[in-house]
Amino acid sequence: MTDHLGTYDVIVIGAGHAGIEAAHAAARLGAKTAVFTLTLDLIGNMPCNPSIGGTAKGHLVREVDALGGLMGLAADATFLQSRMLNRGKGPAVHSLRVQTDRKRYHIWMKHALEQTPGLHIHQAEVTALDVRDGHVCGVFTNLGGYYACRCVVIATGTTLGGRIFVGQAHYDGGPDGTHAATALTRDLAARGFALRRFKTGTPARVHRRSIDFSKLERQPGDPDELLQPFSFLTRTPMHNKVDCYIAYTNPATHKVILDNLDRSPLYGGDIQGVGPRYCPSIEDKVVRFREKERHPVFVEPCGEDPEEMYLQGLSSSLPEAVQNAMYRTIEGFERLEIMRPAYAIEYDCVDPTTLKPTLESKAVAGVYGAGQFNGTSGYEEAAAQGLLAGLNAARHALGRSELVLPRHSSYLGTLVDDLVTKGVLDPYRMMTSRSEYRLSLRQDNADERLTPIGREYGLVDDARWAAFCRDRERKAAELERLGRARIRLADLRAVCPPDAELGESGGTALELLRRPAVTYERIAAVIGRGEGVTPAMAQRIETEIRYAGYIAREERLIRDVQRHENVAIPEDFDYAPLETMTLEAREKLARIRPRTLAQAGRIPGVSPSDLAQLSIALLKARKGS
Repeated sequence: MTDHLGTYDVIVIGAGHAGIEAAHAAARLGAKTAVFTLTLDLIGNMPCNPSIGGTAKGHLVREVDALGGLMGLAADATFLQSRMLNRGKGPAVHSLRVQTDRKRYHIWMKHALEQTPGLHIHQAEVTALDVRDGHVCGVFTNLGGYYACRCVVIATGTTLGGRIFVGQAHYDGGPDGTHAATALTRDLAARGFALRRFKTGTPARVHRRSIDFSKLERQPGDPDELLQPFSFLTRTPMHNKVDCYIAYTNPATHKVILDNLDRSPLYGGDIQGVGPRYCPSIEDKVVRFREKERHPVFVEPCGEDPEEMYLQGLSSSLPEAVQNAMYRTIEGFERLEIMRPAYAIEYDCVDPTTLKPTLESKAVAGVYGAGQFNGTSGYEEAAAQGLLAGLNAARHALGRSELVLPRHSSYLGTLVDDLVTKGVLDPYRMMTSRSEYRLSLRQDNADERLTPIGREYGLVDDARWAAFCRDRERKAAELERLGRARIRLADLRAVCPPDAELGESGGTALELLRRPAVTYERIAAVIGRGEGVTPAMAQRIETEIRYAGYIAREERLIRDVQRHENVAIPEDFDYAPLETMTLEAREKLARIRPRTLAQAGRIPGVSPSDLAQLSIALLKARKGS
């Protein structure tokens, strides 16, 4: 017997990083929203590494924040250690990463959802969709409940068809003792969703007391005066609380692994799912890179109070006894105590080319995907997709236009375009190299790029908008002041190192900032700081002045590409008669259904010649209509 227990505009399945942002975004837009989770005790869980951000991932966190999401605020509120990665490289690849208190992050996120108006939280497993005439109308739960809705966001993480592997032991399940959502997998497959099998893994958690830290390399955070928050709203001072450490594997470690490969389900054939290319298990590393004598192991705390430590870089599916032997060959780990063994997990996900750029499924209208369900890896990729999926699901339910972010607007736009246009062969991880517009898509200017869009689409509230406008005005005023203020060379020399190359003459502060040895802080030592100019804003000003020519060139490239982005392709366009195009191109265009000529050109297998023929056909179609 099924009981009708409620009616919603949007239902979100899963309360991990994707589900949190989806549910929060949908409710913020005024849609009556419900989020379903297998357990309330794992909302915002970090089943893998206890950190937020990293190379390119930090950009995504800033973009989520700029659009009105939660991840940046939660990371700022619960961080233990903060580091800006790639400081020695150009500003395009600077990326913030923080160690996070795993339990406090969960508590913060759970409370944030509990405080969101219009959002209802349910502990239950969604087992099936109710689909009528090709559109989702509700969901069924394992408790015999039925909930009607207009749209659904699937953000199931690794629990969808989840299967855990530790050596020869394997069982259906999800991270941290949750059970697998197998019924929903069967229902989605029956409804025509193109599912596939991916795999990921996580290292062991070990007891702090069993590590000899004197034998490890200390990895401190950045000095407190250099710390920057993820959220553009965070104004409180930040302080590091913990250190991290680095250990290294050695030939003895590798010998234990190689001697026991036959006991690894990864090499024994038990695991069928495709693993992440850029985050391989230690077995994969040792087999694929036999010439390397060592691999780094990053020893990170799971929280300020718990004694659990996370061994990043040592994910494995080897038996627990082999894990013990392997870890104890590492200097500093001779007496290591495993608290939670490493494991691999297989799970089901969808072919993302069966999604629209709004993240709505082409198989069933009103169903949106986010996170690992879409074939990605990582908390940050999941949160960014969750925000977009929740936003669009709510606007769909409320009868409003949906948001499609072009590649040049954001890393989120790049991520979604890669997924729905190119597809994935293994779990997708965001990297700065995936974007053609890295200098324009820096993490420091995410608010200028995206907060106006978030405001237009209803996610950015009055307080955030007021803060954004105030910062924008302060930055503009400071640029104008720097353009007026003239500085003598002698005054500049007085605040710079004796060997600094400063040129032959003085000039305006703006002109001098183009010289390599001149920084904003040195300019400020002569003419003072502008009102309200924070260290982060000063760095952004310095970057924009110093790289102005490169940024302008990138903006010209974006304008050129935009011409093709503006050429829309009708959803029902018939590619079959275009015999001047290759058969492969026609088949892929018909399957993926690109929205624009630019998107069509990014589909693998569509050549420049094919694109030219398509452009001619579209022009003829418009003239004939």
